Amino acid sequence: MRKLRREIYWGMAGLTVCVLAVVRCANPAVVRQEGALPVAMDSLSKAGEAEVLEKVGSRKAGLHVPYAMPCFKDSEGKPLKHRIYSVPGFRRTFPDLQDVQIVAARQWGVSPVEDRAEAERRKDELVYVGSNPYYTMDAGMTHSIPYLVPRASDLLQKISRNFLDSLAIKGIPLHTLIVTSVLRTEHDVRRLRRFNTNASEASCHRFGTTFDISYHRYVTVQPPAGPERRAVRNDTLKWVLSEVLRDLREAEMCYVKYEVKQGCFHITVR
Repeated sequence: MRKLRREIYWGMAGLTVCVLAVVRCANPAVVRQEGALPVAMDSLSKAGEAEVLEKVGSRKAGLHVPYAMPCFKDSEGKPLKHRIYSVPGFRRTFPDLQDVQIVAARQWGVSPVEDRAEAERRKDELVYVGSNPYYTMDAGMTHSIPYLVPRASDLLQKISRNFLDSLAIKGIPLHTLIVTSVLRTEHDVRRLRRFNTNASEASCHRFGTTFDISYHRYVTVQPPAGPERRAVRNDTLKWVLSEVLRDLREAEMCYVKYEVKQGCFHITVR
């Protein structure tokens, strides 16, 4: 009986392989390398290549740049747009103070890093979070370095992607977020406290679990071939960002504090 089952199994496996081989020979397009462009790039003119790259983003370079505005439609094919609701109140919706965030920071973070040299030696614990198509690291970031623990890096990426998705479904021109602070070394904290009395000696930023996102500044995503996208008020973008952060906070993925003086949302992963 066991021998019969084994013969049936191998017979079915062989038949499946034969069927797949016939399908592939009849229609090679069904098997296409992941990330490959839909047409042969060497057969295009420069104008045609630019058009294809515009449609697929920079997939040729391994990135998916959010240039094109997607169009969402309902079941009847009509354009679908969601309204902007914002949140009832920024301070009330994002009240997570230091005493709450520091617990999560110590639970999920690394031990404090003394300086940049030590940070370089501890890359097995940290993830580099430089600018990418979904968010931009602030050029004026002088008191922190672009590293986070993997858990926090994933959260930052999720926030940034959700923000772009929300802009698209609301019909708002695409903008990317600006990250203003990430990992602070002990040396950074000491320097910062010399002129900023509000800077905490026990900062959550020391653990690589915490980052700040500006709600005053954003980067407009301009299509390389134009036309130039219309300007959007920062308040509108702030309302959309607040909706994204509220949803993730309610899903217990992060703690969020609304920072008035620094003009940012202070976020720690949970």
